[in-house]
Amino acid sequence: MSAAFSSYSGGVRNIISSSSSIPPIHCHNIPSILKTSTYVANSTTSFTWDDVSQSPNASSNLSGFFHKIKLCNRGQENRSEFVPFVIEDQIVGYVHNGFVDHLSMFNNVFTVMKDNINGNQTGHVTLQSALKSPESRTEALGNVVKCLGEDVFPGIRNELYPVTSSYGGRVYFSLERAAAPYFGIKAYGIHMNGYVEKDDEKYLWIGKRSDTKATYPGMLDHLVAGGLPHGMSCAENVVKECEEEAGIPRSISSRAIPVGVVSYMDIDGYRFKRDVLFCYDLKLPESFVPDNQDGEVGSFKLLPVTLVREVIRNTNFFKANCNLVIIDFMFRHGCLKPEDDGYLKLLQSLRSGDCS
Repeated sequence: MSAAFSSYSGGVRNIISSSSSIPPIHCHNIPSILKTSTYVANSTTSFTWDDVSQSPNASSNLSGFFHKIKLCNRGQENRSEFVPFVIEDQIVGYVHNGFVDHLSMFNNVFTVMKDNINGNQTGHVTLQSALKSPESRTEALGNVVKCLGEDVFPGIRNELYPVTSSYGGRVYFSLERAAAPYFGIKAYGIHMNGYVEKDDEKYLWIGKRSDTKATYPGMLDHLVAGGLPHGMSCAENVVKECEEEAGIPRSISSRAIPVGVVSYMDIDGYRFKRDVLFCYDLKLPESFVPDNQDGEVGSFKLLPVTLVREVIRNTNFFKANCNLVIIDFMFRHGCLKPEDDGYLKLLQSLRSGDCS
């Protein structure tokens, strides 16, 4: 998926596809509205492990947990502003009407079908019929992403997500991870709770993201988590991420147990995140100490699950989607009880998104 780039000239970039089968894409006159995003992933509140350990005492009120669910499911009142992204008669995503208007400048890649029914704008977005193979679609969309760059898709990682209509289904093409929310692509990931049992109490290993990380710097995170790349199974991804993020050898990580999923749908401006997270539990030896290998974690701390519960309930220290996975862990390990008001509603809300 290579491309030849011209030098910058007057703020204009030109991309010429390296493949003769892919029409050239010319990047010019990109509307300023595309360069203005409400999405901010690099802002956070500065705090220390001491702040974490001083979270308020236990409470049976679940309102703090419901708040964390809402943080991952914002903007539902704006769903009508999005139109389907259709490939081969299958809906693979959703694109905001405002973003659709500007995809028309890539008319050798996208076809925008618009209808006006009773004054309401409807329709859908698809790809040009000449883009028939997954490879040609991947290259064409890759060139669009390169053309628009970080101005539009902050946090580009050169990591491809498979684009499907459902998990395990046919892959129509692959798309840069940072661009997936702008096309409403369903994204899958793995999140692993690494826990220790000692003196009849459970403890969770928690990571604090590096302060230099491009997204959510300095926030609390799981011991191991990662998006599910194209061509890799969940089990393989757990082993890979365990080694990279926590230095856990395969002999231990292979014991991780799949325990279900959480899901959410979050709308923020032009972004529509439709994420499904496969949850894993791994019971670790008391002697184990994580050792980050990829520079993305600043430090780790082993914390009582009871303390983690109160951190989630009373603070915004955790990266938002981690809250859902740990709340799920707390249900399964008896840290939340049926006597708590709202127990069933909270349990149900952990799968607010489409789990297909």
